[in-house]
Amino acid sequence: MIDKPTLWIVIIALGIGSFFLRFVFTGLVGARAMPDWLLRHLRYTAVAILPALVAPQVIWPQATGGETEPARLAAACVTLLVGLLSKNVIAAILSGAFTLYGLLYLL
Repeated sequence: MIDKPTLWIVIIALGIGSFFLRFVFTGLVGARAMPDWLLRHLRYTAVAILPALVAPQVIWPQATGGETEPARLAAACVTLLVGLLSKNVIAAILSGAFTLYGLLYLL
């Protein structure tokens, strides 16, 4: 277990580091136009981060001791499919949640 001062130091340090990384792109560039290739890559950053955060919890969930669980894989597939077809984030999240909890209840 991490003590509270260490935890807050890490949180503050990560916040400051995150701010300065974003500041380099937005604050220092100022009113100058960014190149098209950079803007194109920046658009995909958020799309890449969410799957990177979710994938380990789907494939190696801590709740099952790291064993892959069919209910979690099915919920992830339903979420992806609903998201692609509807282009609605809330619908995708809710459909995945209902699938996960429905399958966990049935199994």
